[in-house]
Amino acid sequence: MIPTHDAPYDGIYAATLCPLDTDGRHVDEAALELHIADVSAVDGIAGLLVNGHAGENFMLSAADKRRVVEIAHDVCGDRLIIVAGVNSEDSYEAQSHANDAKRAGADALLLFPPFSWALSTDLDTVLTHHRIVNAEARMPMMLYQAGVGTGGMAYTPEMLTALAGLPEVVAIKEGSWETAAYEANRRLVKTVAPHVAVMASGDEHLFTCFVTGTEGSLVSLAAVVPELIVALYRAVKNGDLAEAQRLHDRVYPLAKAIYGTAPGAHANARLKACLHRLGRFPNAAMRPPIPPLSALELARLDDALSIATRL
Repeated sequence: MIPTHDAPYDGIYAATLCPLDTDGRHVDEAALELHIADVSAVDGIAGLLVNGHAGENFMLSAADKRRVVEIAHDVCGDRLIIVAGVNSEDSYEAQSHANDAKRAGADALLLFPPFSWALSTDLDTVLTHHRIVNAEARMPMMLYQAGVGTGGMAYTPEMLTALAGLPEVVAIKEGSWETAAYEANRRLVKTVAPHVAVMASGDEHLFTCFVTGTEGSLVSLAAVVPELIVALYRAVKNGDLAEAQRLHDRVYPLAKAIYGTAPGAHANARLKACLHRLGRFPNAAMRPPIPPLSALELARLDDALSIATRL
């Protein structure tokens, strides 16, 4: 549910995970419902991003994605904003997923750039994709600014300017993963489309980006340690930088263990392992070909979790 007050999209959104059965074949709907209920009950969580990268949108079937949105809507759609990630190489397939998300109860879309754009793309292609995807659903749409190391998936200033001008665009999940790029993109968007919320999403750099300026964050750590991420955001908003630094010191080791450790493709497995080790997921299964984590990786996560969750 989108609130009616000014700046309705601002705040912290938990990018939820998608628990699977022990074989990694099917969505564990009961575990997903509990996960969403647990995260959405935290004071200060404004919304959920479901079917994002953390939710394995690139691995789920269309039916899986629709069901994930339905469950989120049923659990907390009357209280929180439900943002559905859409990630497809084919614009018409992505349009179908957007339509599904709307019918399932999503309030907004987050449209990811297709992975093939990492090789190269151009302005007309980018604009055409965004227009086709939302042509029928006509939902509020969030953009995804990909990391500086992702080639053509990271929009140029020209592309970002054009995208921010699309009438349905309300926010940007700014995942440049580099603070100078984050600030440059934020300044650009606030100049050409000041109504568009620019939300920090680099887990390792949340503190820095929050201080630089943000309207919130759509971030996976808020699905693992939501109270900590909300507290960090509030401390910065309240101008208590000493408290924010203290909280950042608790966030950083966990962000580094999940996202700052090679191979980066194991980030989702690490997130699931964290929730499993915290007793919130019945298992940490991934869909193949991602293998189980090593004992060394699990030990690193345990160390980071102990810092993040200490009283």
